[in-house]
Amino acid sequence: MSQTVFCRKYQQELDALPFPPLPGKKGQEIQANVSRRAWEEWQALQTRLINEKHLNMLEPSSREYLMEQMERFFDNQETDQAEGYVPPSS
Repeated sequence: MSQTVFCRKYQQELDALPFPPLPGKKGQEIQANVSRRAWEEWQALQTRLINEKHLNMLEPSSREYLMEQMERFFDNQETDQAEGYVPPSS
């Protein structure tokens, strides 16, 4: 049986992440409050943002930008999107 968390994005009990996705306190906070589903969706958006906006992850400003977008995503606020991205139809 897998563990669950009350996901801050979806406001319901969902499968938990098996380990903190980031080092330190921030990773522990995410593991305790973000579901596996929300984290996987964030990773997909993060990848699109990095690629579309040509972010250099060695630059502190790029990392700050992604952390801000991540917080907005998990809080169900509007986030930047990759221009021209069309989600696959179901």
